[in-house]
Amino acid sequence: MAKITFIEHSGREHTVEAELGQTVMEAAVQNSIPGIAAECGGACACATCHVYVQEPWREPTGTPEPMEEDMLDFAFDVRDESRLSCQITVTEELDGLVVKVPEKQF
Repeated sequence: MAKITFIEHSGREHTVEAELGQTVMEAAVQNSIPGIAAECGGACACATCHVYVQEPWREPTGTPEPMEEDMLDFAFDVRDESRLSCQITVTEELDGLVVKVPEKQF
């Protein structure tokens, strides 16, 4: 298990336990994290699981593949630290991960 903290735009924090091998999006949906709609169910076909990955977590979570980069074009307020949480697999290395949820999702 790995602990992940989701920070809403308002600053409210939600810390959840995620199973190794699942995605950050799956952990968010299972724990009803506000702001993570995940409309495509993790198929990288929408941008409704958009999160911001801050340092020092950017390297351990990896960089977006081209398909993810294309989908991020549809996200709200995309930044250098933007990722689709459906594309981040939970590993032991991500225990303690902190991500921020954008103000809104499209």
